[in-house]
Amino acid sequence: MPLKLFKCDESIPEREKHCYIKEPGESLAEFLPASNITTIPGSLSERGCSYCGAKLVIGGVLKDTIQMIHGPIGCSYDTWHTKRYPSDNDNFQLKYAFSSDMKEQHVVFGGMKKLKTSMLEAFREFPDIKRMMVYTTCSTALIGDDMKSVVKEVEEELKGEVDIFCIECPGFAGVSQSKGHHVLNIAWMNEKVGTVEPEIKSKYTINVIGDYNIQGDTYVFQKYMDKMGIQIIAHFTGNGTYDSLRAMHRAQLNVTNCARSAGYIANELKKKYGIPRIDIDTWGFDYAKEGLRKIGTFFGLEDKAEEVIAEEVAKYEEKLDWYKERLKGKKVCIWTGGPRLWHWTKALEDDLGMQVVAMSSKFGHQEDFEKVISRGKEGTVYIDDSNELEFFEVIDMQKPDLIFTGPRVGELVKKLQIPYINGHGYHNGPYMGFEGAVNMARDMYNAIYSPLWKLSAEDIRESV
Repeated sequence: MPLKLFKCDESIPEREKHCYIKEPGESLAEFLPASNITTIPGSLSERGCSYCGAKLVIGGVLKDTIQMIHGPIGCSYDTWHTKRYPSDNDNFQLKYAFSSDMKEQHVVFGGMKKLKTSMLEAFREFPDIKRMMVYTTCSTALIGDDMKSVVKEVEEELKGEVDIFCIECPGFAGVSQSKGHHVLNIAWMNEKVGTVEPEIKSKYTINVIGDYNIQGDTYVFQKYMDKMGIQIIAHFTGNGTYDSLRAMHRAQLNVTNCARSAGYIANELKKKYGIPRIDIDTWGFDYAKEGLRKIGTFFGLEDKAEEVIAEEVAKYEEKLDWYKERLKGKKVCIWTGGPRLWHWTKALEDDLGMQVVAMSSKFGHQEDFEKVISRGKEGTVYIDDSNELEFFEVIDMQKPDLIFTGPRVGELVKKLQIPYINGHGYHNGPYMGFEGAVNMARDMYNAIYSPLWKLSAEDIRESV
């Protein structure tokens, strides 16, 4: 039976349906770990909330937009500066956090006046910023504050100088941050797309969907498109602008990277405007080639795509081969959000000869597990919404040399003298494309072969 009940879960046996070990000859129709359902009480979840999925992952990345959080200050602080999303706008979105700073009295008597005051103050303090996103949180949703009426008042008071988008997705709205992705995607499509006309500078135009410029990923992909003569209308949302996202309806093609966070808007753009969608993997050497060839084929720019590929391969292939010789056979766990499990699996195995021995998803859906299990090898452990004790059992079972995960779990595994790479914000990125594949390999090599791990395992008290 491929479903696995870990020893730590004996008191919550329902966890068995979330844990799966791939065995020979199994059908994905028969065996998939349960996912995108409520966390089982008693399991210490690694998930984020729905509000976090909207603000931290998507909206908060925009480089020219005030992100106003209507709620207690903690909701703003917890989603501020925790991801490495740079921009060429002097990193405005990383420097500042905005909140209506709800207190107990506002929860009792209502916080709409407080919200309006905060919005007007933010625009006054940053007169060059004319765009704002406003988010509801658990407390303000529970008391029923009508944020949209406040937004209308502020827009009227500022006489059309500003444009404001309201995201009504409190933390409790869904089982994970995935709900926030969905709500923001659909609301933006329904309310804002088609309200701005872009300046068209090329015969070939695309939207890049589901790329958040982690440590400069967007800059790498932009460079490839520039060399191919393709104009990017909108980045959803890495280094993106509020108004460029309003012009997404004028692209000829949607190029989707993170399908779980932004595939929704790609599908809606196809329904309403007939814009076709192609999905690409941008992490990994061979995947980068495949992605550029897909885009080149769509526009009849195959020669341009091959020119870019040849140029990048000449610069980076020898470096990647050097790391491959030293990384092949090393065992890796990938414990991240959702799609990166299936983006990274074959890239690490095919490009570098590594073994991915365990994967855990915080917010993946069934189709994410279908993709990753299809790409993974027999004996690999797959877990939905894993908890800390399950992680420890997997480590004992698989003996990994390296773990891709977030900083919270990373701090735990470092105490076991196991190196980790930040799978959410990267160590020393970008990790996208040809250059990024080498950066990722370099970080893994440095982590695995660092002499500090041997020193950290020594008990210095014995030598005193």
